[in-house]
Amino acid sequence: MRSEGRVARITEIVAGSPKSFDDAILVGFKRASKTLRGITGVRVKDMRAKVEDGKIVEYRVTLDVIFVLET
Repeated sequence: MRSEGRVARITEIVAGSPKSFDDAILVGFKRASKTLRGITGVRVKDMRAKVEDGKIVEYRVTLDVIFVLET
């Protein structure tokens, strides 16, 4: 009997939140979970903050969302 391996795909998304980097990660993950099935991991690639008038107004993250392709 031959064993089949698993194949995964990575999708990059950008998410933002006015609260924190942690919240931006959760926002991105929750949104990705609505359309991607089989998510096995998330990697934070980049973190940036939008600044206006000397204050941080938005925390932004770039995420790699890893999910297994269905057979």
